[in-house]
Amino acid sequence: MSLDKNLFTLLFTPHKDNQNVIDLVDPSGTVHYRKQRVLGPEYKIELYDPMSESLLASATAPSPTSKVKTLELYNPTSVVELKYTGTLSFRWSFKWEEHEFEWKREECFMIRKPDPPVIIAVTREPAGRLKTTSVQILDYNLNRFDIDDRKGLEIVVLTALLTFQDANEAHHTPEPSASPGNPLTRVASSFAGTSVPSNDDAPPLPPPKPAPKTGIDRIAELQAIKGEYNEIIVNGEGNIQDYAEYCTKLLQDDAMLFITVKSAEAEQVPKVLQVVEETKRIRYKAGLADEEELHQYVLYDIQEPKKGPRRINLDDEPKDKYAPPKNLTVHLSKISMPELQPKGHMKDKSPKDSKKKEDKKGWW
Repeated sequence: MSLDKNLFTLLFTPHKDNQNVIDLVDPSGTVHYRKQRVLGPEYKIELYDPMSESLLASATAPSPTSKVKTLELYNPTSVVELKYTGTLSFRWSFKWEEHEFEWKREECFMIRKPDPPVIIAVTREPAGRLKTTSVQILDYNLNRFDIDDRKGLEIVVLTALLTFQDANEAHHTPEPSASPGNPLTRVASSFAGTSVPSNDDAPPLPPPKPAPKTGIDRIAELQAIKGEYNEIIVNGEGNIQDYAEYCTKLLQDDAMLFITVKSAEAEQVPKVLQVVEETKRIRYKAGLADEEELHQYVLYDIQEPKKGPRRINLDDEPKDKYAPPKNLTVHLSKISMPELQPKGHMKDKSPKDSKKKEDKKGWW
């Protein structure tokens, strides 16, 4: 996400002498915070004030990829739970004083239901990976709310962001190789004066093939191949219930305003309708339909633009002959989308209504 050069910015700068240290530096070169990774069996980082070298906060968890992390602030001591609350999207939540906050990829929001969320921090990430290079705290938005410990909130926001980067590196870093061969084997070979084959000389066994995904996980995998996050292509693989549960999970994301369910081929047109109806039924049984109404917009026989010369069909075909739609697109939206409403949906006034209106005018 692009950042405003006029706002206070912190750059994530790796320390040149210690790979476990990252400095948060402003554009003029002043170090405002220093993060240090504490090596050990469990995941732990510490955030320092580089001027006074005082410990400001720490984050601990069983591993960098744990979905719950404990943030602890010092002087005064305060404990904050950072919890992964996303389903199919990146979302981490925490509370500070009377307010709730959420990190969503490159942005941190203050949640104000039923009012819209307010963005309080933005970052810049390289494409495809969550590796923060810079962050901005939007003070002009925070000033609108009553927050007693603004500095404490800033430390929590930054500490949480630093844990995301460690989790991303853990996901993309291969596990260290196993220790060298049995030391007893090496000792025996040295005494015997003969070479004993070591286990290290044998080629490594190939990793076991992962089991194929099924159910809603398989549906999510199929949609990930398409690349459109809120567009569900219904094809012959997968049953109606799995597609409907996948659609329901997408709609549970507050950032997801609408989804689009489309048929892959003409044979899946009836299946699209069944998926949409099952999605609405699941939401109704869960009580979500009363809290949030869905708008439904249906489009069919959408012709994709074709390249090449245009063909004109001169054969006479009966106009009244029914033909089932060749493709179907259904939009399920949390907001009204007037541009998708059918034209002429408003009924014209009948001549009788016009006559009654004129008669009524005559009495006056």
